[in-house]
Amino acid sequence: MADVSIEATPDVEIPPDEIPEAVPGTSRVIEANGVRLHVVEAGPEDGKLLVLLHGFPEFWYGWHETIGPLASAGYRVVVPDQRGYNLSEKPPAVADYRIDELARDVLGVIDAYGRDRAAVAGHDWGAAVGWWLAIHHADRLSEFVAVNVPHPTVFERAIRDSWSQRLKSWYMLAFQLPKLPEAVASAGDWRIAVRSMRRTSNPGTFDEEDFRRYRRAWDRDGAFEAMVNWYRAIVRDRPEPETSRVTVPTLVIWGAGDQFLEKRLAGRSVDRCADGRLLTIDDATHWV
Repeated sequence: MADVSIEATPDVEIPPDEIPEAVPGTSRVIEANGVRLHVVEAGPEDGKLLVLLHGFPEFWYGWHETIGPLASAGYRVVVPDQRGYNLSEKPPAVADYRIDELARDVLGVIDAYGRDRAAVAGHDWGAAVGWWLAIHHADRLSEFVAVNVPHPTVFERAIRDSWSQRLKSWYMLAFQLPKLPEAVASAGDWRIAVRSMRRTSNPGTFDEEDFRRYRRAWDRDGAFEAMVNWYRAIVRDRPEPETSRVTVPTLVIWGAGDQFLEKRLAGRSVDRCADGRLLTIDDATHWV
């Protein structure tokens, strides 16, 4: 087990309203894999550990509506701000955001709670990290839930062979430019970032309070650059998984109205799983 700890870290200022009153949970800072990660935890301490991983451009708050029901069901729910996001540490180099490092962060979270294994659910980039864990660290996961991001081999082949998917993923190349994505996204009080989330979601998915919280997270010093560095690292590193087969019991949840990813990628991802199931939600978007 890694040398990790759970502690209140004095140089991380946690706003008093970080967790909405309607959401059960406590903020902590975990030191794992050499970085400080802010987490929200809820549920019985002896409950089954369930780690929820957010995507881009969210932070732990992307799971805020699910924490209460899962904690009430008896899970020990832990929701980190992944490295670079919101209140977590923001290493400066693009190489600090390679997928292997991101996966080791989650292993550090599991270690910090004194567990050998955990169930992991991830949305968007969180699902990408989860797939990597399920492939390379299957002994540490009891189950895996992937929400609207495909298996890495399936996505790589889609980018290589499908012009439709290339067009949907145009922003990944745009994010390779230095400084410009950060400047464009933040202009006009994050007008373009907010507009994109509204345009690609069902009406009412996000309200003004949600966007107040997202703007605050994006505004943190170095945060949006770190968030974009996830995309820069994956394109520069182009990692290939050791195997394409997933042995961890896996549920793929897919909003059929996803404007970023082709629906067929969901079924092809399940085909890579020894024990996989697909739940398609026809009236949902990428923001399930």
